[in-house]
Amino acid sequence: MTITKEELIDLLNKDLSWEYTAMVQYIQHSGVLTGAQYGDIIKEIKIHAQEELQHALILAEQIDYLGGFPATEVYPAKSSKDNVEMLEQDLEGEEDAIRRYKERIGQAEELKELALAQKLREILAMEQEHAMDLKTALGR
Repeated sequence: MTITKEELIDLLNKDLSWEYTAMVQYIQHSGVLTGAQYGDIIKEIKIHAQEELQHALILAEQIDYLGGFPATEVYPAKSSKDNVEMLEQDLEGEEDAIRRYKERIGQAEELKELALAQKLREILAMEQEHAMDLKTALGR
């Protein structure tokens, strides 16, 4: 499957919008998760929110470098009043991000954008850590 630079920029902009959404969702969830048993994951989720901001900054910089214009769209965040459901929502978002970044790495390599591929690998590694944190909190 051949991808053009323009198509890659469009996909990276969608990823950027999802990073904005993840940040908003984590901030909201960190404010409403309650209970002593969730103390550790609440701290982790606050860190996740900051890391999602870093991902957004990296993506915006890379999109600009490729000649694109970084998106400002934020997709709707998921919310709940149920602690487990919130963590499930966050895990679902991380699993989607992991899938997307694995695709994006291959696409960047196809276009010989190796520095971009490396940045995406760093983001992917962090998204996988987030998923592991959430699975631990969910007892999986």
